[in-house]
Amino acid sequence: DLWKNKDESWNFPQDYDPELIKQEKRKELESEIRVQVDELMRQELKNLKLAVDREKEYPVKEAKKKGGKKEKKGKKGRKGKRGKDKDLTADRTIESLYKELVEEGLLIQALKVNLCDYIGEYSYLGTTLRQVSIEPMPSLLDVRQLIALYGILPLGSAAVHEKAPLVKSLLLAGPSGVGKKMLVHAICTETGANLFNLSAANIAGKYPGKNGLQMMLHVVVKVARELQPSVVWIGDTEKTFYKKVPSTERMIEPKRLKKQLPKILRLLKPDDRILIVGTTQRPFDAELRSFCKVYQKIILVPRPDYASRFGKVLWKQIIQLNGGVITNALNVSCLAKVTDGFTQGHIVEAVKGVLTDRRIRQQTYKPLMAVEFIAKLTSMSPVYQEEEESFK
Repeated sequence: DLWKNKDESWNFPQDYDPELIKQEKRKELESEIRVQVDELMRQELKNLKLAVDREKEYPVKEAKKKGGKKEKKGKKGRKGKRGKDKDLTADRTIESLYKELVEEGLLIQALKVNLCDYIGEYSYLGTTLRQVSIEPMPSLLDVRQLIALYGILPLGSAAVHEKAPLVKSLLLAGPSGVGKKMLVHAICTETGANLFNLSAANIAGKYPGKNGLQMMLHVVVKVARELQPSVVWIGDTEKTFYKKVPSTERMIEPKRLKKQLPKILRLLKPDDRILIVGTTQRPFDAELRSFCKVYQKIILVPRPDYASRFGKVLWKQIIQLNGGVITNALNVSCLAKVTDGFTQGHIVEAVKGVLTDRRIRQQTYKPLMAVEFIAKLTSMSPVYQEEEESFK
């Protein structure tokens, strides 16, 4: 039955027929893949249901808020809307607005830092951990890749910005010293973007009152749009969304921008190459619902893992950058093991503390030892497991 009507003109030496084997194997493969596809589809369906439920919740609440006032608006509402779109600084040049922002300290110069200066290593155990249902922490190079995807490529290239999914806001969350500010400066350096600093501490006392705040945001958005690409950085952004403002910080009014940030996001058009970047060491202090509404993408910047601390990566590079010489007397593996929980900031501080001018000159006859660096680290507090879990 199988061979009678088969055209074998191509098979003169009468070899095996690969197609027959493929057909048999296909059935096995299909049954294997079907299980995986079914699982993926279930997950996808779950996500879609969540998204639909979320969308249903918001419009209903919005409608309730607006319900009573709808009829009275009439013509007046329209007029008000036109007024809102009005250019508050139509009589001023971009140069004068730019100068004003620089003088007020809202437009700052980005440090010359490249993305490749953010050093780290991939997590090679990620797949193995996932197989036993443990979600691995992101590695430093995963973070670097995401910064390139969501920040640098869309800001730096109009063509990419047009075709890529629109990301208007990005949040970098992680413990102190992991390089969040460095990544903000790297985005600006790589794309040539202007850097606007709207951190709560930086805008304290500037442009006072409600009208002042409106004017400040209008000027920032206008200059950012005119001179795009632009990055609007909000450092310690959890302060803008405090559940309860500590008495020590009441003077600086940290929550000034809370209601304005969603408005700024609505003002940004799809063709504006403007990115709002928030950095936070304590996201758990913020009122999470409005916090997560403002930031579309949240990137967890973890403390460095063993692979990043060891090898030719953090310890070696930072020591060499500060004039140190790596010899066999320096046990880098021991340093990497002992400094589990310490961040890049801690490592840089320890290296700079040890490598004074005098110590650099002594290296020829007294090579560097691991003990010297460990002594410096004892006075610093690492990132504990509990803190890492709360970040997750």
